[in-house]
Amino acid sequence: MYRHVFGLQQVARRSISSSARRGVENRVPEKQKLFQEDNGLPVHLKGGPADALLYRATMALTVFGTGYVLYELWNAAYPKKN
Repeated sequence: MYRHVFGLQQVARRSISSSARRGVENRVPEKQKLFQEDNGLPVHLKGGPADALLYRATMALTVFGTGYVLYELWNAAYPKKN
């Protein structure tokens, strides 16, 4: 009885093993070539349109956040009189 349970545990462990090779190719060399080529772009924009979109979104949030902080500082420094 225990022999069957032990055998089942062994099979279950083997099927979920993480040592199996994945079918993913290594793309590091092509990314290195892309980021090291001299095309006049800053490194944070060399990834393509997705990088440009993330950069613009980050800049917009930064400008909005700075404006909001300055607005709240102004309200804290000059509170409304009742």
